Amino acid sequence: VQLQASGGGLVQNGGSLRLSCAASGVYFSSFAMGWFRQAPGKGREFVASINWSGDSTYYADSVKGRFTISRDNAKKLVYLQMNNLKPEDTAVYYCAAETLPELAILEREYDYWGQGTQVTVSS
Repeated sequence: VQLQASGGGLVQNGGSLRLSCAASGVYFSSFAMGWFRQAPGKGREFVASINWSGDSTYYADSVKGRFTISRDNAKKLVYLQMNNLKPEDTAVYYCAAETLPELAILEREYDYWGQGTQVTVSS
């Protein structure tokens, strides 16, 4: 499985961005997917997860109500819609795949990782 994240960029405080993660591999629709982020000088942290079918999601408290994770299994894509962005959301965002169907929030549960896309929110 290969993952390619895109959609990052520079946005003002309160703005929006949509990240995409394109996946290769025949079993994508069986995998739970997640988004993590890593801010400068900090460890990687969980952002959001979605189960194989898309009907179950989970968010970090810091993004709940502002971010939405979704997926299109036919296109092998996972999205992270980010609204009302804040400077503290500035980080490199990574998508990850877990080779099990149910969502997960721990980094060690994920088996495949994309290369990351930079999100910068100016104040």
